[in-house]
Order: sequence, then C-alpha cells, then structure tokens
Amino acid sequence: MSEAFQEGFVEADGFRIRYREAGNGPALVHLHGAGGLRLTPAHNLLAKNHRVVAFEMPGFGQSPENTTTQSMPELAATMAEAADSLGLDRYNLMGTSFGGKTALCLALQRPERVLALILEAPAAIRQQGARPSSGTPEERARQLYAHPERMPPLPAADPAIAAKQQTLVRRLIGPDRDPEFEAQLRNLAAPALVLFGTYDRLIAPEMGQFYKELIPNCHLVFVYDAGHAIGAERPEAFVEVVADFLERHEAFVISRTETVIHP
Repeated sequence: MSEAFQEGFVEADGFRIRYREAGNGPALVHLHGAGGLRLTPAHNLLAKNHRVVAFEMPGFGQSPENTTTQSMPELAATMAEAADSLGLDRYNLMGTSFGGKTALCLALQRPERVLALILEAPAAIRQQGARPSSGTPEERARQLYAHPERMPPLPAADPAIAAKQQTLVRRLIGPDRDPEFEAQLRNLAAPALVLFGTYDRLIAPEMGQFYKELIPNCHLVFVYDAGHAIGAERPEAFVEVVADFLERHEAFVISRTETVIHP
C-alpha cells in the first residue's frame, strides 16, 4: 500500500529522525501512535492531494533507544525542529493516539507553524486505566480494530523494539487526566478535528467530548463501525472527513455539531 512513500532522514535536536514522504500539495505532517510508524491506506489517499510527511519519532522503530527525552513537550519540540529542518514553514498536523498528544503540545508551542490539527483517537485525555495495545498480533488486532477478521494480519512485534517503545511511552504519556495540560488546550489557536471510532476499545470515544469543550475551534466526529486505528480500518471514511476539513478549515462543512460518519 505504501510504494509511493520514499524514505528520508533529517537531523533535529541531536537525533537522526527517519520519515516517509509522498505526494504534492499542502504539507501534512503525521505523528504516529505508541506502536510506531505504520503507513495505512489513509496515508496513500491523503497523499493524492497533500505532501504527506510521516515521521518516526526518536526511540521508535529501528532508531536507537531514546533516553534523552523526558516529557511530551520535549518530544513535541524535537518534532517541531524536524519539520523546520525539512523546510516546512506552515503545515497541517495529524497525530494518532500517543502522537495526538505530541501534536497538541507542538501546536501549543508553535502556533505560527500549525495551520490545522487532525487528532485520530488522541491519547491526551483518557479514561482511568487506559493502556496502549499489547500482546500477540491477534490480541493487538482485537484491541485496534472493530473487525479484526477483515484486516490483514499485524506483523509480529520485535520484542526488543516493543520493550524500548513501551518504556518511552510510559515515561512520556503522562496521567490519564492532567488538569494543567487540559487547561492549556483552551489556548489552542489552530482549528482542530477530533475523530474517534465508535468501537474504540483502547480509548473511550466519549473522551472526545472533553476536546470539544476545551479547544476553542474543535470539531468532533465519530467514525461508524471503526475501532482505534481508524485510518487503517476505514480509510475512505476517515479521509473523506479529514480531506474536507483540510480544505475548508474554519468553514468546515461538518459544523460544530457532533457527527457520526456512516458507511
């Protein structure tokens, strides 16, 4: 699915950061979830009309263990430098799950850079006891998808990479609810689109209401019959609403009302 994406590396904040890039048009930077960078059919669809740059954040995948970064704001600052190093002046920013919190921190730090935010099942505000996906590929699939039987099998995780990533995620993700961080969201300048699958088994979809209440210009959309990994499971529905939001920003056709996207 990802043949069009080219691999590159950029130096930022003392890290050598890998990225995958495809497409032309307005820039769309993607920050991945706790499982690391995985290109989905949604990336390919978005690359038809956007320059999609999907970063692999330091400490994930084949990159060395990241013992340097001590907080989510620090990680966000590093990723802002990575975007700067690619010459990205202003860009749309998409964060998935763990990367959703990173994206929020980046948008708060660099409001002059971020045109709009797309938050796919963001992990910044979580119900008590929420945990990232873990276990065998079959167990992870049941956690990530509403219909794992319809999806291609997930690859087996390399134990060393999984342990390295889990240590980093635990250090950076923060508490399920962080009143100080949530208060900062009221200062967010960029318009935001928050998407949850109606069958998300990792982060309760009703957490979306908090983003809508806190972020000044926030649109909340529930994608019908999708789990946590919306862009992988229902890419056409996901991209339909995301592409419309990216085109219209303030004049987004799905107004401030809560919306469910059906098949």
